[in-house]
Amino acid sequence: MSKGILTVISGFSGAGKGTVTKGLIKKHPEYELSVSATSRAPREGEFNGKDYLFLTRDEFESNIKDGDFIEWTEYVGNYYGTPKSNVIKQLEAGKDVILEIEVQGALNVKKIFPEAVLIFLAPPSFDELRARLTGRGTEDEETVNKRLLQACDEAQYIYHYEYYVVNNDVDDCIEQIRTIIANEHSLVQNNKAKIDSIYNEIDLFKKGEL
Repeated sequence: MSKGILTVISGFSGAGKGTVTKGLIKKHPEYELSVSATSRAPREGEFNGKDYLFLTRDEFESNIKDGDFIEWTEYVGNYYGTPKSNVIKQLEAGKDVILEIEVQGALNVKKIFPEAVLIFLAPPSFDELRARLTGRGTEDEETVNKRLLQACDEAQYIYHYEYYVVNNDVDDCIEQIRTIIANEHSLVQNNKAKIDSIYNEIDLFKKGEL
């Protein structure tokens, strides 16, 4: 059985990562979404175990000490992290795993899983990003400005990603990501077992045994 593809989707806060990721999983249930853990409070409509694993700050720090995360980071005063055990289990079972995490977390994942595919999701423009953050009405002006300043810092890491996808239309964005994952499955480096099988058959043919 071929190992699954680990895909990391990250980008600026307000770029639509959550909407795109949820749409991707809904349209393509064959993908496995790894639910991140966070120390921040749930927003309206969010559920524990579905949107995030909501932990207290003390619980999160205890899990860090126990080495329970593939990666973790602190973002705008809250912890975010990726639980390790389920990701490894699903990849070994041949499932394609999707991680929706912040930039620093994505770079840490790449250190542990060099084969991971990093996709940076962005709005059409910085002005559109500001409009989206302001328009969702879930945070005060100070918090919005913190997120915009964070975006300025994150922008310098874009070239560490393999793919850059502009979220101008959610359905188009989902299709681009699906195509990227499908293409990754066709890479030579991800088909060693199949290629070795062909080589074995060629050897048998040359020996007159096939």
